[in-house]
Order: sequence, then C-alpha cells, then structure tokens
Amino acid sequence: MEEEQTRHSLAMVDAFVGTWKLVDSKNFDDYMKSLGVGFATRQVANMTKPTTIIEVNGDVITLKTQSTFKSTEINFKLGVEFDETTADDRKVKTTVTLDGGKLVQVQKWDGQETMLVRELSNGKLILTLTYGSAVSVRTYEKEE
Repeated sequence: MEEEQTRHSLAMVDAFVGTWKLVDSKNFDDYMKSLGVGFATRQVANMTKPTTIIEVNGDVITLKTQSTFKSTEINFKLGVEFDETTADDRKVKTTVTLDGGKLVQVQKWDGQETMLVRELSNGKLILTLTYGSAVSVRTYEKEE
C-alpha cells in the first residue's frame, strides 16, 4: 500500500516538473527581513529573478534554484528529513511532503520554522513563503 501511495504522490509531483521563471514577487523583502537576512543581501535578492528547475528521478526529487546571485540544489524523498543549507546560509532540517497537491517544504533551525508551499494554479507555480507573520508570494511561469 505504501509503495502505491509513493507512486501516486510522485505522479502528482510530475505536474511540477519543469523549468520555472520568476515573474512576480510580493513581500519578499519583509519575509527575508523577518528571517534576519542582512540589508545588502536582501537588496540583491530582491532584484534577482531566479529560475526553479524541478526534476524527478525514481523516488528522488531534485529542486534547483538558479540565479546570477546564488544557485542552490536539494535532492530529497517525500517525507524524509534531510540537512539543507539555505541560500541565506542557514543550516536547517528540511522535510518536504505532498499535501493536497501542494509541495510543502518545512525548514527548522534553532527552535524556529519557516514553510515554503509550492502549488500549481492556472498553469503557474505559486510559491508561498511563511515565517511567523511574514508571508511572501512568488509567482513563476513555466518556460517552454
């Protein structure tokens, strides 16, 4: 049963597979500020239009974020915690799950937690970042 559920989940993740370019970003500065990201880093990050690449290989999902500022890559299995170093150099414990067709990424460090939710809406990838009361919504369009 579990194996069948994993296959079903990965089939749902397939909808996210592709190359996505950032087209809109709301409240990203507030979100970064609440995380304690420094002013200079925030300025650069706010001007950067990253590309997100999502791939699935067996039961391993690869999520790459590429920009002129910084590129990151994580490889994970759904529901399995792993160590991640974030773009702003936080060392976090991360778990990614599939919840109602959304990819939910939770990062925990030093008793703190932030959530990154990726969902598909009208052919766009919507990334909602939440840390405390700070919420940022970033919209990506698929590259053809």
